[in-house]
Formats: sequence, structure tokens, C-alpha cells
Amino acid sequence: METTEAAARWARIWHDAWQARDTEAVVMLYAPDAQFSTEAFRDPYHGQDGVRRYVAQAFSEERDPRVWVGEPIVMGDRAAIEWWAAVVENDVAITLAGCSVLRFDAAGLVIEQWDSWNQGEGLREPPPGWGQAANRG
Repeated sequence: METTEAAARWARIWHDAWQARDTEAVVMLYAPDAQFSTEAFRDPYHGQDGVRRYVAQAFSEERDPRVWVGEPIVMGDRAAIEWWAAVVENDVAITLAGCSVLRFDAAGLVIEQWDSWNQGEGLREPPPGWGQAANRG
């Protein structure tokens, strides 16, 4: 699968799965031996089981997520994809804004992901022009 197609698929499925809190839809985007780093100073999660453990725990803490995902920026087998989510996490309204840098295998599965993100108080929508494409939210 071409990286452009894989990245668009990742963006679409993460958007829909996050809003539905569908852990298994997310897990299926990752190779069995994937490395998934959710923060710069956290130990990475390994394999589909690691992805499942992280995503299930995160989704279990969230209510009513509203999610936007930007247009992927692709180079070679890598993509950078912005994301934005307004959620109620552990009964606190927050907004997350971040970027995932992904590397895909030939089948279009993620083999490496590095996330960087920020968190703010309250439920906020992305600013005008954010994400370089029509918001999917």
C-alpha cells in the first residue's frame, strides 16, 4: 500500500475510532511488532498488545470525544498527521492538540509511531486553517 493511502486510512480510522472509542479498530492499524511512543519521555508500547493496552486505558477515561484530524504530510514511508480532540477526561474538560509521526510497512501498517502533544483546559475547537484540510469533526 502506498504511504499516502496508508496515512489517509490511519487518519480516517483514528478519527472515527476515537469518537466511537473503538479500541480494536485502532489496533488493526498497527503491525504485530509496532513500536508506539505516546509521549517523548514515556516508555514506548510494543506490538498490537501494547497499542491495545494504551488505547483501551485512554478511551476508558474519556467521555464525549470530539476529534479532528489534519491532512497527512507524507515523505517516503513516513507521515506526520496533526490531531485535535476536545474530551472530558476523568470528569475534567480538556483539549488535546498533537502530531503523530508514523512509519508504515509495505502492507500499510504502522511499524513506528512517535507522538508529541499539548493539553489545555476546557473544550476548544481547532483554530481557523488548522490541519490544512476540511475538518472531519
